[in-house]
Amino acid sequence: QVQLVESGGGLVQAGGSLRLSCAASGRTFSPYRMGWFRQAPGKEREFVASITWGGGSANYADSVKARFAISRDNAKNTVYLQMNSLKPEDTAVYYCAVRRTVTISTYDGWGQGTQVTVSS
Repeated sequence: QVQLVESGGGLVQAGGSLRLSCAASGRTFSPYRMGWFRQAPGKEREFVASITWGGGSANYADSVKARFAISRDNAKNTVYLQMNSLKPEDTAVYYCAVRRTVTISTYDGWGQGTQVTVSS
């Protein structure tokens, strides 16, 4: 069972930047895709970005495109989310999760999340 641990959240002013990290445990970690999601108070969890573990192909929610960048370090079993030009509406708990194979459409292995707060 893979375990994911997010870190890097914090309080930042609008226009600032943060880099989130998600470290996965396990010696043989090789999922199809890793994703970042977020959940703001009173709202449902939403997709932010994802990346294939092998080829590094990424996709993004429209709301973060051109501001956020997802990347991965296969040797460290870690996926990152670089967040630039942050806005107050980016405030949320950010989670990472794994999509294990191309035939499984859902994500699992959710971490505990890391809080991102953007002040105006």
